[in-house]
Amino acid sequence: MNAVPPQVLAVDLGTSGMKLALVGHDGQVEGWESEPVDLVILPGGGAEQVPQDWWLAFGRCADRLAASRPEHFAAVTTVCCSTQGEGTIAVDAGGEPLTNCILWMDMRGAASLRSHFGGRPAVNGLSASRYARWIRLTGGAPSPTGKDPAAHMLWVRDQLPAVYERTAVFLNVLDYLNLRLTGRVVATADSILTSWVTDNRDPRRICYDAALVAGSGIDAAKLPEIVACTDVIGTLTADAAAHLGLPESVVVVAGAIDNTAAAVGAGTIAHGECHLYLGTSSWIAGHVPAKKTDVLHGIASVPCALQDRYLMTALQATAGGNLNWLRDNVVGPGDPLVAADVRGEFFTLADRILPGIPAGSNGVLYTPWIFGERVPVDDHALRAGLFNVSLHNTRGDLLRAVFEGIALNTRWMLPPVNRFLSRPVDALRLVGGGARSAAWTQILADVLGVPVHRVEDPVAANARGAGLIAAMGTGAITADDIPGLVRVADVHEPDPSVRGVYDDAYGTFTELHRRLAPLYRRLSH
Repeated sequence: MNAVPPQVLAVDLGTSGMKLALVGHDGQVEGWESEPVDLVILPGGGAEQVPQDWWLAFGRCADRLAASRPEHFAAVTTVCCSTQGEGTIAVDAGGEPLTNCILWMDMRGAASLRSHFGGRPAVNGLSASRYARWIRLTGGAPSPTGKDPAAHMLWVRDQLPAVYERTAVFLNVLDYLNLRLTGRVVATADSILTSWVTDNRDPRRICYDAALVAGSGIDAAKLPEIVACTDVIGTLTADAAAHLGLPESVVVVAGAIDNTAAAVGAGTIAHGECHLYLGTSSWIAGHVPAKKTDVLHGIASVPCALQDRYLMTALQATAGGNLNWLRDNVVGPGDPLVAADVRGEFFTLADRILPGIPAGSNGVLYTPWIFGERVPVDDHALRAGLFNVSLHNTRGDLLRAVFEGIALNTRWMLPPVNRFLSRPVDALRLVGGGARSAAWTQILADVLGVPVHRVEDPVAANARGAGLIAAMGTGAITADDIPGLVRVADVHEPDPSVRGVYDDAYGTFTELHRRLAPLYRRLSH
């Protein structure tokens, strides 16, 4: 029997839960386990998770992998994480969290952000002079919605002053897991991005900018050391090794936040090649050679796992999150769709229903702004809605409308993405949990008007990306090897017969935004 080649224990920690995979240096996923993690929604726009819940889920998934794939688990030489980004945890000098993780969805820091960074003239409610400095140095700027660490940290400072005083360091989700794994306090070039305190003009040398740090309102000592995504940052601590059932000699590569890892896991390495990720949130991303920012539409190219280029990212606030809301609050307990989701078969059942409903959902249209929006408009006041529902419509119509609405929202991103890339996106690689649905993949191809290439094991794209980042970090592969290590499962071509239906639906979709955005802003007060 041939010996099992070296394996990476690759983490994909998203908002919905912990996913853990065994990934070879060839990018093949040899084992897979997952476990949900609770989301805590709080008044005033709060959204949190408990860091200990992540760690416990990590251990349980590792135990199950060790039982189901013992030979491959025994061959683990490296651990590497991919996680949700834009989270914030206040950590004390002993490495213990003082708060829950304030998630990327959390908007409670918006007022503190405006108070600290306000001024006239202003851009998005923030001082124009500060804004220009952020764009020049970092490539972006804090979201006025408060959904990033720059605002989270100010909220802790202003609302939890005793916690702020005890805070030794603020860590993103990825950074916290790396602390638990190695005992080392670091941030990666991409995890630190949305603290908006770094000079990102040289992708090979991402570093703090003294003026940005001084103006951030956060003590410089509370910010972690910055490392590259491919850096080896240490080996497992005794506690981490015992928790995961691995030897202390296993090395840890710094890893990346989810959109960075997904770009690697999708195999989209060349300039202008883009992937579409469909998870709780969604984004279009692709590697580009230079730092650039589209302030109007909230698109930027930012530091990533490849140190000779940047990653263009256009992020939308919620994609699959709309389906979770539909499942939990509209469909209800006992329904076959809910039971199917519990068994991991939600998309299998949806794929039986969606093809039986015509394109256009018999006139029903859905706007998927269930938690505001980021791109192509940064507006936390936007809300979701089902439009043109009549007594003649069925549940199938409503279900398809939600899938179509998310696709229309994605189409809304394409024109500014095309301008950013200086070329049209002529195909997309699809990854993430939503890619499990063949019917949704076809809807996306039809609505977007471009071929959609579903990557093999699309749910494992982030974990595969973490595995390949680890392989680069340990010298087993180079970036040039990556395209040949990621396989496409199938290609969905646009159906020209429904193009007119979706062109009309898209016109109505954008008109709804124009007409309703002022109303939503009024209702949000």
